[in-house]
Parts: sequence; structure tokens; C-alpha cells
Amino acid sequence: MQRPEFALAIHGGAGTLTRSTMTPEQETQYRTTLHLAMVAGQACLASGQHALDAVCAAVAVMEDSPLFNAGRGAVFTHEGHNEMDAAVMVGQGRDAGAVCQLTGIKNPVLAARAVMEKSNHVMLAGAGARAFAENAGLETAPAEYFHTEARYQQLLAVRDSNAAVLDHDGAHKLAFADKKFGTVGAVALDRFGQLAAATSTGGLTNKRWGRVGDSPVIGAGTWADDKVAISATGTGEVFLRASAAHEISARMRYLNEDAATAAAAVMAELGGMGGQGGLIVVDAEGRISLPFNTEGMYRGQVVAGGEIEVAIYRD
Repeated sequence: MQRPEFALAIHGGAGTLTRSTMTPEQETQYRTTLHLAMVAGQACLASGQHALDAVCAAVAVMEDSPLFNAGRGAVFTHEGHNEMDAAVMVGQGRDAGAVCQLTGIKNPVLAARAVMEKSNHVMLAGAGARAFAENAGLETAPAEYFHTEARYQQLLAVRDSNAAVLDHDGAHKLAFADKKFGTVGAVALDRFGQLAAATSTGGLTNKRWGRVGDSPVIGAGTWADDKVAISATGTGEVFLRASAAHEISARMRYLNEDAATAAAAVMAELGGMGGQGGLIVVDAEGRISLPFNTEGMYRGQVVAGGEIEVAIYRD
């Protein structure tokens, strides 16, 4: 297969996503926002911009939507705050940037990019990350911007318990039937042959003690090198323990597996460790793989010359 001029894939989280648990109106909202994210990323790639521009543009659209657990739709901590994590990585030189426990910045993915491009560091946390982002000129937003009623009700349902609930599994299994891991992410290959990945999340509902998951951790929830770019969504602690994203790259390098085979093997390993979720993967030949072990995953993909595809359910 001839390498396409560009390729792009996104995810908006994985979990118990079935037609029986979603109204037609909800499905339309999700599909519309996924399509808008794809259009934003595709436009960057079609106009000759770099893969990093594309993944940041796609993720920023999802961060701006209250539908996803990132940016505006980020879940609440035990104390009633919205603490966000994000990471970006480019294949060339393996440059990377990440932020965690970030507050008050409208688009955390752009803060992660600023760390990569405007600092000598890879990861910044908390108040320092916010100060850096503000100094870099990124747009701030008041607490009210991040306060969505659905997320707040999720917190109230579990705040008096010891439960820290995975992403959109917002209020405990007894209170909400749906279990969704709502991290967002994007991976891309551009016309210059460069790969990039970006991931952004609000983490866990009711999280405490400065908990940070896999999304901003390079090699766990986000990875890009000269062969592959990966963004993950799911059970953060398991993805961290497995170094999930980097494990795909390692299998490609040391076992000579193709990206799809390596991603499937890692997904199986994660499942064996009790992990649920999914991965989006694009390799240097523009081949896209979207494995997940849940009932569904919000996702989209496109290659140059093709039509944008978005999907939610396994079938």
C-alpha cells in the first residue's frame, strides 16, 4: 500500500457505549463533535501543517466541548476543583511536553505544547504549570467555565465515599449505568513523514492527593517516535504499570511486529492486568489501528483522499 499523504485518528474515550444507553440526541451530539475535531485536524494536514498542529487542533475541539472529560468537561476532584492533565509528543527527536494538575487554562493540550516548545522541561505540575502557561500567553478561563452540572452531580454522588471513579463513570456503578473512560486524544502522520500524538484528560471523579494518571506520562498514555504514534484512554493505573504506549513501540522494534499486531498484543496484556479502555495508533506508513476492549470507543479516522469516519459502538 502506498503511504497516504497524511493520516489522522482521534478518540474521545472508551467504555460502556451501547445504543441502548444513549439517546439519539446524545449520539448526534457526540458524532457531531467528533466530526468537528476530525475536520480541524484534517484541515491542518491538508494545508501542509505538521502533525503536531493537527493533533493539537483536534484535541482542542474536544477540550472545548462539555461532552468529554478534558478541558471544559473535566471532572471534579474531591475538593471540587477541575485538575487537568495533557501531553504531546513528536516522533522526530522524541520531543515531548506535558502538564498535570493544571487549573484555569482553557486548553491544556496547548499548555503541554508550550512546555515542549518554550521550556527546557518535559513535565510541569500544578501552580507552576499554570504560571508557565499564563506566561506563555495561553488563554485562561474562570472556574465557572469548567463547572458543568453533569460533572458536578457525578462528584456529589461519590464524594462521601472512598471511590475515585474512572472518568465518565461519574457517580458510581450504583448511581450511573454507564462506565466511560473519557480521556481525549489524537495521533497523526503528516506529508513530511512526521508523527505526533496528543492526549488530554480531567482524570478521575473524586480524585484526591494529587492523583495523576497515564495521560500526561510519556510512554504510558502518550508516545511518538519515528515508527508510530499512540494515544491511550482507559484505566490509568494499569496503563501506567504496563508503560502501554511505549510497549507498542518496543514490540515493533524488538519483535518486528507491525503496529496493529503490537497494539492488539498490548491491549490483550492490559486486559489481563484488569485494564479497560482503548488505543489509537498510526504508523509511519499511515496505517491506523483503533483497538479497544470495551463495548465502545468514541473515535474517528481519515487518510488523505478518503472520507472522515466517526464511530462509537463496537459494531
